Amino acid sequence: MENKLNSHRKKPVMFKDGNLFFTKEAERRFFFIMTLIMLASGAVIKLL
Repeated sequence: MENKLNSHRKKPVMFKDGNLFFTKEAERRFFFIMTLIMLASGAVIKLL
């Protein structure tokens, strides 16, 4: 049963014809994490 569910899921990253494609969910997660990194690095630099 679990294998059926996993086989229908989209892969978060797909490489096709020399291009790299992300699902909407993966792209949003990536930019959210990058935003948190930028916020933390800005806070650290401000404190120094």
